[in-house]
Amino acid sequence: MKLDFDAEQVAEAIDRIVDRTMRMDLTWDWPCGVACYGIGQAFEKTGNGRYLTLLRERVDELISLGLPAVWTVNSCAMGHCLITLYQATGEEKYRELFMSKARYLRREAPRFGENVLQHTVSAGNDFPEQAWADTLFMAALFLLRAGVLCDDREMVDDALNQWYWHINYLQDGESGLFYHGYNNITGDHMSGIYWGRANAWAAYTMSRVGSILPECYLYPRYMDVAGSLNEQLSALKMLQTEGGLWRTVLDDEESYEEVSASAGIAAAMLERGNPLHTRYLNKAIRGVLENVGRDGRVLNVSGGTAVMKDAQGYREISRRWIQGWGQGLALTFLAGVLASGEVNKDGAL
Repeated sequence: MKLDFDAEQVAEAIDRIVDRTMRMDLTWDWPCGVACYGIGQAFEKTGNGRYLTLLRERVDELISLGLPAVWTVNSCAMGHCLITLYQATGEEKYRELFMSKARYLRREAPRFGENVLQHTVSAGNDFPEQAWADTLFMAALFLLRAGVLCDDREMVDDALNQWYWHINYLQDGESGLFYHGYNNITGDHMSGIYWGRANAWAAYTMSRVGSILPECYLYPRYMDVAGSLNEQLSALKMLQTEGGLWRTVLDDEESYEEVSASAGIAAAMLERGNPLHTRYLNKAIRGVLENVGRDGRVLNVSGGTAVMKDAQGYREISRRWIQGWGQGLALTFLAGVLASGEVNKDGAL
């Protein structure tokens, strides 16, 4: 892949985004989880120890203030940075904490059907028997990382099972795109919208499986992950705007360009490594950089979004405010861009 970018400009943008993210008052939940994942990726891809120090200080402060009374599927997103901190420092407290999240997901989190994790954001039964693409980042990717790190085959199989069933529930076989959610009780996709960030959660997490899971080709369900991702990315490339971004409703020209979805989708293309995606990635690099403010705020990121009743509901979600997931996904993409010359991939598996 021959990417066209100014390494100094990208590195400077990452620095600004990290510093602005650390000014946010993010607490122990999924916005902080995605933001801290991005900072962790910035550390891993650049080797900048300052990012690790900032991440460690913030997580230690949150731990000292006290943990939530109960975990939720979405709050397990914080497990990502705990794994990163444990791998970097070897401190057992981080391992104990991410393993408590893994145990919650394995033993207590609400499930339905074939052991599919139900989307939950609180201690209540928020969305009975609903599968949302968000869960693939908050839980499936985390379970995979934890399972590989701890050499726990059952955890790895559980993670792959989440992708398998979310693909079956959410991916449209004709278009290749992912719906935002699925309701198992009514057997439908509710409003049936191809939401941009849902597709980013699906694409990015699927793109990571092969690089995390040793001998991934020996797991039959990985072949569904690889095939699903190939179908999805081939559809998504056709929906990129001239500005190098993707819309909050992917196939709706009246909806706005949304940067968290764009960064996540581009990060998936980058991770997948198919050289035919080079031109789309070069457009995305420019599009994302143009949406990084001087103070490091990632612009044009939609707020928290339920499965809305119709496309107009998605169009009306505010993109005025800074969001942890926007910061984190932009960092993930831009850090990957900086490190892109270090890995040779052919995009096959």
